Amino acid sequence: MDNWKKVLAQSITKPEDLAKQLGVDPKEIEDVVGPYRMRITPTVLATIKKKGDAIWKQVVPEAIEIDDIDAPDDPLEEDTDSPVPHLVHRYPDRVLLMVTNQCPIYCRFCTRKRLVGKPGFLKKGELDLAIAYLREHTEVRDVILSGGDPLLLTDPMIERVLKALRSIPHLEIIRFGSRVPGSLPERITPELCEIVKKYHPIYMNLHFNHPDELTPAVKEACGRLADAGVPLGAQTVLLKGVNDDPEIMKQLMHQLLLARVKPYYLYQADLTKGTNHFRTTVETGLKIIQSLQGHTSGMAVPHFVIDAPGGGGKIPILPSDYLLHLDEKGAVLKNYENKTYHYPQPDHDAKRELPMVGAHLSNGSCSAGAMDDL
Repeated sequence: MDNWKKVLAQSITKPEDLAKQLGVDPKEIEDVVGPYRMRITPTVLATIKKKGDAIWKQVVPEAIEIDDIDAPDDPLEEDTDSPVPHLVHRYPDRVLLMVTNQCPIYCRFCTRKRLVGKPGFLKKGELDLAIAYLREHTEVRDVILSGGDPLLLTDPMIERVLKALRSIPHLEIIRFGSRVPGSLPERITPELCEIVKKYHPIYMNLHFNHPDELTPAVKEACGRLADAGVPLGAQTVLLKGVNDDPEIMKQLMHQLLLARVKPYYLYQADLTKGTNHFRTTVETGLKIIQSLQGHTSGMAVPHFVIDAPGGGGKIPILPSDYLLHLDEKGAVLKNYENKTYHYPQPDHDAKRELPMVGAHLSNGSCSAGAMDDL
């Protein structure tokens, strides 16, 4: 057995094991881990410092999860946008391919709480259906492998999927969405990196929510992927009691850059059944972005987005305090130090590329635009 599989097998999956390791009363969570699976890898367990800390909240089940019954199971309506099993086609030129329901850890705030933890991986017949769909849809140029976590597939299975995708002429980009490097760094083996290198361009968006997750072993795993030529981005979820603090978020973004991972998205938490105790106000996210903008490198500032309920896609939310006024003469701007500047528009006779929108903006409002990325 590969070493990473042995490490994964040592994970906490049962209430009685959690009781031994962390002193949790198993009776308090027995009803939770039935519908919502639990798995905590040794790496993640070792980063828990005390009961109720930022790592604990992300992975230790709570009774409140099953009391949250009003929210939908599938708030983003992925099932509605699935033309063939395991494939979601919502945006014009890209699709999501869910290759497994298994994860190294089961985050208590997961958007796919309804799916993750179920046994099995993408079967050959199901992969064939997805490949056939992609061959027919020549507008698709980008595939995101997700699940569950695609890096929990074995090396031969990963290669089978990548080889099949690379047989499609119009497919340009392959992306992985993964929690593995931060929770099971042993999985990032030289053999896996060699497989990935054969099918470039490959990108990976990794999931990190707190600076304590960036241990030396995790940074080394990220480094192995980066050395294999994989551009790494980070997706972070804004979580109450975990990272809803400007200083914690800044520390996280700095640690990500040290690990050669570019902050990409900061998500407002989704409206998923069993997860709503993690939600913060939208204003909290805006405050965090303002605390980063100008006060640290632009590389450390992610896009703050809301994945619109009902399948509307990702919508970026920007603090509009920076744009105080906009008309045909110019823009009045305020920087991070609250100093005001004027930027003149081009000559009035010049043809405008876009109609004037929001000509009179006031402090305290928010501007939002559509984003085309998954």
